[in-house]
Amino acid sequence: MGVDMFYQEEMDKAFRFGDVLKGFIFTAPNIKGPNLLKNYKIDINLPTYCVVLSPCCSIGKKVISLSPLIEMLSSFFDNPYFAEDLTRINREMEPQQSVSPYVWDKFPSEEKQKRLMGGRGYASIEVFIYEQHSMFPRYTVHRQRGDNMETNYYMIDFRNTYKINCEKIITPKDAPLDSKCLQLSIQARSELRDKISYYYGRTPEEDKILED
Repeated sequence: MGVDMFYQEEMDKAFRFGDVLKGFIFTAPNIKGPNLLKNYKIDINLPTYCVVLSPCCSIGKKVISLSPLIEMLSSFFDNPYFAEDLTRINREMEPQQSVSPYVWDKFPSEEKQKRLMGGRGYASIEVFIYEQHSMFPRYTVHRQRGDNMETNYYMIDFRNTYKINCEKIITPKDAPLDSKCLQLSIQARSELRDKISYYYGRTPEEDKILED
């Protein structure tokens, strides 16, 4: 998509859905099972950057939902369609574009036809890619073929969403705005909203059977 189209040059003086923030901790409880209060641990770390996943109108009352920006999966670079522009993963695509040509060619004809009949859709439905930015640290992507590469694309995984209670987040405007680093463009924020809506709005197969 390009950095100029992905991020808004002039940021609002408020927290917005999709904003990149710094300075917020990431917490993840780990348990062996429900009700086993003696067998748990809580992982706590400080990611370099995190993303606001609270809707704009729901930011406030000392609560916000976040997701850490994490490094890309090396497998994404095996698909030439993705490698040209990794933010394509954020948008719907043709079935044959969602996997590498090598993988597509390995599919039986029945599987190809099934996918083609399904039409356009999302790939890697649980992730959203953030465009490269000079602010982001570069890192090495280690690939199985040995041709490692450097990038500063990052992504969020919707499964990593967590809640933070913060005394300074009263409203979107009455918040620690010095922690805000980047704001998505209207187009990019719309793409994030569409994909996360699809992620949470999918109909389970067992429900589809009952509906039929």
